[in-house]
Amino acid sequence: MSDVYHVRAAVPADVSGIAALVNGYAAQAVMLPRSAESIALALDDFVVAADSHGRVVACGALKQYSPSLGEVASVAVSPEAHGRGVGRAIVAAVERLARIRGVEEVFALTLTPTFFEAVGYGVDDRARYPEKLQRDCAACARRAACKEVCVSRTLAAAAIDAAA
Repeated sequence: MSDVYHVRAAVPADVSGIAALVNGYAAQAVMLPRSAESIALALDDFVVAADSHGRVVACGALKQYSPSLGEVASVAVSPEAHGRGVGRAIVAAVERLARIRGVEEVFALTLTPTFFEAVGYGVDDRARYPEKLQRDCAACARRAACKEVCVSRTLAAAAIDAAA
């Protein structure tokens, strides 16, 4: 596999690759599943990393809760691309998208908080995000046994530029 990846906005041809990546991890209980239809409806919120053949090897999305608050969601990197900085590049691209949209703070719920801490996030209390709890967590089948850790970051120009 090529070590060169191109991070870009997702396009309709990426939907099946994004769904395969996310649902592969969902099958391992690492992420929640997403239908191809839900991905297609939110395609403008997704970024991907593609290899030299155009195959999606990583993805991430911005889920906006208010004009100033968003979630870094659906971050997934194919096993063969792990350890190559692709996850960092995806998070940075989602943060750039957030900043373009005027979002001032982002958070994520994750089973890998050390990854997010390595890219500038701090562990936070999920109760600070009632929008997330009401919109998504209340209906989640795993809510009673959720092991995800909440992490957050304030988006400042210098932080975005440093992550790029």
